[in-house]
Amino acid sequence: MEQLSRKLPLVRFQQSFPEKVLMFGEGAFLRAFACYAIDNMNRKGLFGGNVTIIQPIPEGKIELLRKQEGLFTIVARGLENGEKTVKTSLVTCVSDYINPYDDYSNYIKRARNPELRFIISNTTEAGISYRAGESINDMPQASFPGKVTAFLYERFVFFNGDKKKGIIFLPCELIENNGAKLKELVLIYANEWGLSEDFIRWIDESCIFTNTLVDRIVAGYPHTEADKICNKLGYRDELLNACELFYFWAIEGPGQIRKELPLDKTGLNVVFSENITPYRLRKVRLLNGAHTCLAPAALLCGYKTVGEATEDVTFKKYLDRAIFKEIIPTLDINRNVLEGFAKAVFERFSNPYIRHELLGITLNCVSKFKTRVLPTILEYQRRFGELPPILTFSFAALIAFYKNGGRFKLTDEERDIVFLRDNKLDIIFKNISGAWDVDISGNLQLQSAVEESFYFIKKHGVKPLTERLVND
Repeated sequence: MEQLSRKLPLVRFQQSFPEKVLMFGEGAFLRAFACYAIDNMNRKGLFGGNVTIIQPIPEGKIELLRKQEGLFTIVARGLENGEKTVKTSLVTCVSDYINPYDDYSNYIKRARNPELRFIISNTTEAGISYRAGESINDMPQASFPGKVTAFLYERFVFFNGDKKKGIIFLPCELIENNGAKLKELVLIYANEWGLSEDFIRWIDESCIFTNTLVDRIVAGYPHTEADKICNKLGYRDELLNACELFYFWAIEGPGQIRKELPLDKTGLNVVFSENITPYRLRKVRLLNGAHTCLAPAALLCGYKTVGEATEDVTFKKYLDRAIFKEIIPTLDINRNVLEGFAKAVFERFSNPYIRHELLGITLNCVSKFKTRVLPTILEYQRRFGELPPILTFSFAALIAFYKNGGRFKLTDEERDIVFLRDNKLDIIFKNISGAWDVDISGNLQLQSAVEESFYFIKKHGVKPLTERLVND
């Protein structure tokens, strides 16, 4: 890192900490989320541990990390109580970096480290998955769970099954029950590979696989602003990492994790809980649900980003009504907590530093609508005997968006694109139930309302109906 040598004396004492964390994933998210949090703990004297980053696939940024001695800068930007705020920090907790595809022996020997206690990962949603044909003799295994199984077995053998040498896992992949899923796959590999019953028992009794929920928008390297930011910093950083100010990490597991990893004492918004389901429901229904009900309608109006759409008074009212009048009333979570989260959502949507593409939100939008918006529509209907106007309209906008797919680059399952594009509404309602695992074919109230909105959009466009809805 050019001109960084003047900063190295400041961080050498931190780089002498023992390696307590192995991190699978060197991408922008983990560096701005997990490394950032661990660095905060170290600076406050709460942890005293360093991170070794493992590159989970053959291509990655390990060489850049090596070139910069594991150092990189986080630039967190956004609105804080309505004011533009920028917070910059040099992350110093990464002490080593390994590509197991080039240096397997260095990677696997980390299993013999007595100080190692945590494994954090973000290998994308597809990372926690099974691959047939893998072997414990592969160097390395292709899948992340396969790598974990071989790593744990090496540790189990080296320490003769010492129960105190178990690992605590904090997977950050965005799938429900991510820790439980990872453990399930590790046990499948252990059984397939004929590993001992003692090893399987050691996994079950000595290792902890937490379920987690992570929430922070990380933009990564700010290409258009990098020169300006680096000039202000006084050094060149090829791993410069831009993200939003908002931070939330929910960790589900026993109380001992909080004692060993006191993330919640750093000032960051970290929650340890025996049940993180309410936090997941809050995020999926309120934040993600708002995104999903906004994107198709705003795109049909010609907007390209969330920021552009929320600058429109009509769409700002649209989101306000969707969140406060339709989504929050369906959640059995403390109202003040939900409204505080909703306030943060609006600040995040209006973040002038984040260009959040609406088209990106529509990636796999059919399945997203199923999990993020449809349950709220049905729950609202169940509780109040009527349909939520904004969310029901967003269903019609979703269909109109797919039927206008030629205007956009649709990124979804081809079958979903064809199904919504080529079928009439009665066929869609009759057959969508199988894909969504919920039968709405007999919900005539919903079907009628969606049809009415859809044909209005088809004749007059999205904006007039949106205006009518928010001003009703």
